Amino acid sequence: MENLDWTSLGFNYMKTDFNVRYEFIDGKWSDMQITSDEYIKMHMSASCLHYGIELFEGLKAFRGVDGKVRLFRVEENAKRLRSSAERLCLPVPTIEMIVNACIEVVKRNERFIPPYGTGASLYLRPVMFGTTAGLGVKPAKDALLVVYCSPVGAYFKGGIKPMEVIIDREQDRAAPRGTGDVKVGGNYAASIMSGEKAHQMGYSSVMYLDAAEHKYIEECGACNFFGIKDGKYITPKSQSVLPSITNKSLRQLAKDMGLEVEERRIPVEELSTFEECGGCGTAAVISPIDKIYDVDTKETYTYGSEVGKVSLELYTRLQDIQYGRAEDTHNWCTIVM
Repeated sequence: MENLDWTSLGFNYMKTDFNVRYEFIDGKWSDMQITSDEYIKMHMSASCLHYGIELFEGLKAFRGVDGKVRLFRVEENAKRLRSSAERLCLPVPTIEMIVNACIEVVKRNERFIPPYGTGASLYLRPVMFGTTAGLGVKPAKDALLVVYCSPVGAYFKGGIKPMEVIIDREQDRAAPRGTGDVKVGGNYAASIMSGEKAHQMGYSSVMYLDAAEHKYIEECGACNFFGIKDGKYITPKSQSVLPSITNKSLRQLAKDMGLEVEERRIPVEELSTFEECGGCGTAAVISPIDKIYDVDTKETYTYGSEVGKVSLELYTRLQDIQYGRAEDTHNWCTIVM
């Protein structure tokens, strides 16, 4: 791509050459369709527009130090997409369909894969809609699965930096036994108001507590939460928390480093005992936390403006695998080309 400054890219959509689609009509999936059209034509009464019958995923392809292009844990994203489809009573695509679509999108948009050393990557967004026209609240008989991509820049310009977070008890991200553990649009719509409130107060993100008692940590914005103390990697266990593929990877890397991994309920008061903590997800890998402010109790938990030693090592180890700088001993990467 001539004249494109890869290092200045943000996390925004950029038009690429092709996207891939499957349609579910009359009880069966179509063959893979490849198009350069960025738009979708659907009925104004489509179920996704009225009742939120919609889901999505996010994953990345990386151009490695060896010039090879790697998709990171694409099968895990495919499994999670299927779980979301099952929860919304949508037609469930096969893992093979999803993986093949992602590989095809990377291959057909090769010129948009950022060069190694820029910190940028190719972000893939599989998204699925219920397209049945109607007025009643009921499962969609028809669906559209689209996989598209966009080059995105390094999340932290100039190096990984800690963020400041606020605890907001006024709004819940997801209800117990609701849809918090699947990747559906409604979860994110529910977070926008509290996220805006945090930004207005000068904070980067919101820490959500459990909706039942507001005593236990659940998620940090759109990220999973983790804390480090006493040689342990500790992360919340809850039916309302999205099973983050990044968190799953970090838990394995923590074990590789000799840390004990705990998935359990984390009371808010335990924040004062952590040596390091952060959010983790596809976009940033790890977002270390400098400070957490509890609006209700006026309590402030601080961890320092420098990235913690364990967080930095976890971040580095994962990026090394994604960019081919370290051996992929867990077979997480799919080499596309």
